[in-house]
Amino acid sequence: MNDFNTKLMTTLFKGESVDEIMRQELEIAFNELLRGELTVFLDYEKHDPIGYNSGNSRNGAYTRKLKTRFGEITVEIPRDRNGEFKQQSIPSYQRSTDDLEAMVIQMYRKGITTSEISDLIERMYGAHYTPATISNMTKIVQEQVHRFHQRPLSPRYAVIYCDATYLAVRRDCVAKEAMHILLGITPEGNKEVLDYRLYPSESSENYREMLQDIRNRGVEDVLLFVSDGLAGLREVCISSFPSAHHQSCWVHISRSIGRLVRPKDKAEILSELKKIYRADHQQAAMTEMDSFILRIQQRYPKVAKLLESNQSLYTFYQFPQEIRCSIYTTNGIEGLNKQLKRDTKRKEQFPNEDALDRFVCVKFLEFNYKFTTRVHKGFGSVCSKIDDMFIS
Repeated sequence: MNDFNTKLMTTLFKGESVDEIMRQELEIAFNELLRGELTVFLDYEKHDPIGYNSGNSRNGAYTRKLKTRFGEITVEIPRDRNGEFKQQSIPSYQRSTDDLEAMVIQMYRKGITTSEISDLIERMYGAHYTPATISNMTKIVQEQVHRFHQRPLSPRYAVIYCDATYLAVRRDCVAKEAMHILLGITPEGNKEVLDYRLYPSESSENYREMLQDIRNRGVEDVLLFVSDGLAGLREVCISSFPSAHHQSCWVHISRSIGRLVRPKDKAEILSELKKIYRADHQQAAMTEMDSFILRIQQRYPKVAKLLESNQSLYTFYQFPQEIRCSIYTTNGIEGLNKQLKRDTKRKEQFPNEDALDRFVCVKFLEFNYKFTTRVHKGFGSVCSKIDDMFIS
């Protein structure tokens, strides 16, 4: 029995009012939602070392009073250092929680399961709502899903990242399936999730379907695709957009090489590998590559073969130096996938594909809205150069 149930049973046994327990529980729930919302906005957990270099950080909180049927609660609205965070859990100027349906939808968007929402509503209002009833309430989100997958897209994208992450979903049994994601950056530098689809496993042919779909929705030109080492994906990207180029992710290449060498040699070899993709220009990178292969091909012929067979090692050097750090790896989409996994852990599994679709769509709508007016690192100063690359 958890702490809440223990307190509740003790109070009922004494014949006392449970309103104060409910009020405290509700206060805790709202403040957890708000703190979680700031974490999503900043894209790193509290005390995570990555936050020191993020350009933004937590900056305390201010309090608001909110009236509920169990009494007044104090909510702490978190703030960020740059003043950009706008919480969505409590509408501006709202001082009461009258809108049950809106609250249910908001909690659902935050990743709380329908069973948990049903339990919380029963605690708050004294009436039982089955998970099925709550699920019906949240189906209002389904229209958003349809619009997301059908919306027109921009005709040109400077970069499109292709990647998949595995999420647990129930069919006959629970298993992890591959959520394929396309993340684009416009010539102006705005990031946008173009589309996502769930397949049992990751395959380049799955991406072919998705790329054909975004073409039907208005995408005409793509300068560069960035992906990991999935077999056949480079050919699929270029056949779908013949004028596009492809870059293999150097982080994934490094990981693959790390698995092919002895532990005692790993640090040295990966350090030498960095000299290739961090060279100032392509010719210097190719010179470093020749020297690197010459040194390791006797000890590790598989490493040499892996590098020599890759046709997309140096493509990022064709782009302005200001954005190269953003396009020689799939880090631009890896961060998004990491956040998605973190959010879905609350649910552990999804009862069906539609439930997963609704949840993921809301997360990506929030992501796209967040980056509507933000310019990705380096792109703001090279817009004209990128436009020229489309023309040439």
